[in-house]
Amino acid sequence: VQLVESGGGLVQPGGSLRLSCVASGFTFTNYVINWYRQAPGKERELVALINSPGSSTNYADSVKGRFTISRDNAKNTVYLQMNSLKPEDTAIYYCRLRRSLYDDYWGQGTQVTVSS
Repeated sequence: VQLVESGGGLVQPGGSLRLSCVASGFTFTNYVINWYRQAPGKERELVALINSPGSSTNYADSVKGRFTISRDNAKNTVYLQMNSLKPEDTAIYYCRLRRSLYDDYWGQGTQVTVSS
């Protein structure tokens, strides 16, 4: 299993970024995929998740209305569109595949910095 995130960077407050998570090594269409983030000195937190067909999503309250998770099953890719970014969105963003308690995979993360 491999999860590779990309798309992070430095953006001004109010700006936008789109993160991508490309998956390989498993049957992508069978599983929920999650986006998490971890800010300096804070615990890793769930940002958004999407079910296997892409018909159902869920978001942390802090990002509702600003972030959108989607997936392209033909490309084995999950996206996180982030709009109206705030300095408190600064974190390393990770995608996660959890198939069971002991079958749990994370990508290497991509840094998002929101600063003027």
